[in-house]
Amino acid sequence: MKFEFKTENENYSKLFGKFFFTILSISLIIIFCDVALKIGIISRNFQIVHYCRLLSVEKSKSNFNKLSSLSNLKSRQKIWEFCKAAIK
Repeated sequence: MKFEFKTENENYSKLFGKFFFTILSISLIIIFCDVALKIGIISRNFQIVHYCRLLSVEKSKSNFNKLSSLSNLKSRQKIWEFCKAAIK
C-alpha cells in the first residue's frame, strides 16, 4: 500500500510571491507620490522667485496677480515684503 503526501510548498511560495509583489507595489506608489509632491513644492518655489524678480523689473498687474495666487497674499504691500524676503 502506498501513501502519498501532498506538500503545499508551491502554495506557500506563490503566497509569498504575491505578498512580496503587493508590498513592493505599495512602496513604489508611496515613493512616487512623495517625489511628485516634492517636485511640485520645488516648482512652486521657483515660480515665486521668478515672479518676484519679474516684479522688481516690471511692476505689472499680471505679475501681482500671479504672485497673489501663488502666495495667497492679497495686499500689494504684503507681496512686496514677501518678494524682498524671497529674493535675498
